[in-house]
Amino acid sequence: MCSIKKTLFGLSQCLLFVALGCLAFSHNALAQADATEQASKDAQAKGVVEALDEPLYNPFVERYVLDEIKQLRVEMAAQRIEFTKELVGREMSAVDKALGYSNTTVTYFFYLIAAVSSVLVLIGWTSIRDLKEKMQGHADEEISKLITTYERRLRSIEAQLTKKTQHIDENRQEIERTQEIHALWLRAGQESNLQSKVTLYDEILQLRPTDAEALTYKADAVLDMGEPQWAINLCRQALGEEPKYAHALYQLACANVMLENFDEAIKYLREALEQADSYREEMASDPMLEPLKDLPEYRALVEHH
Repeated sequence: MCSIKKTLFGLSQCLLFVALGCLAFSHNALAQADATEQASKDAQAKGVVEALDEPLYNPFVERYVLDEIKQLRVEMAAQRIEFTKELVGREMSAVDKALGYSNTTVTYFFYLIAAVSSVLVLIGWTSIRDLKEKMQGHADEEISKLITTYERRLRSIEAQLTKKTQHIDENRQEIERTQEIHALWLRAGQESNLQSKVTLYDEILQLRPTDAEALTYKADAVLDMGEPQWAINLCRQALGEEPKYAHALYQLACANVMLENFDEAIKYLREALEQADSYREEMASDPMLEPLKDLPEYRALVEHH
């Protein structure tokens, strides 16, 4: 009987080991299948990305982002106005409570005076009228001081509210101006006619006269139109707004090359590289700088690492 029990116990252990082995094998098989499927999906995704021949985003997406920013600014402005209204309401409530407290205090004070006056009349004091007038004057003076204090606080709150409203209006106008300028930049980037580009840059400068970037890109356009002196004037205006603006320095160098002022051109190229070393590659391939190719100073700038 004992041997039968031992045999059954051994068989059960064997079956348990077999079941565990099958479970481990099935788990490994499922893991390999999942890995194979994931690798296939990654390969398909990579193929789709490599097959793209245009960007996923366009100016309409940028316009959508700007609209979302504008809506967020408007909501924040509404929250500021609501908070200010609630603050003013609480201040008015505090003023009402203070005035009510003062009125109650004065009333009780007069009751006390009346009681004291009655006592004094009973004891025969004839100057009670003078005492009453003095107390009345003192009470009026205290009430006037309290009213003046709260009027001053209310005027301060009103001034703060006016200032915040003005600030909100200025932010709204700045958002609208920024959106309009962004739209003009997009149009200028898509415009192929040089004169039309100059017109678009002029519209940007009407909205933001100190925009160094717009001045420099306008200089680039008029330089392509064969107007180097005009381009130099525009670049100097841009440098007057941003003295270390690398793109303005680079365009100024190109304009001087067109006027055959090679020493000036080398000087401005060196300054542009000091601000942005990325212009070195553009210098090596820019046809506008072709007359400088044989100058040692130019080669030293291009070949410097």
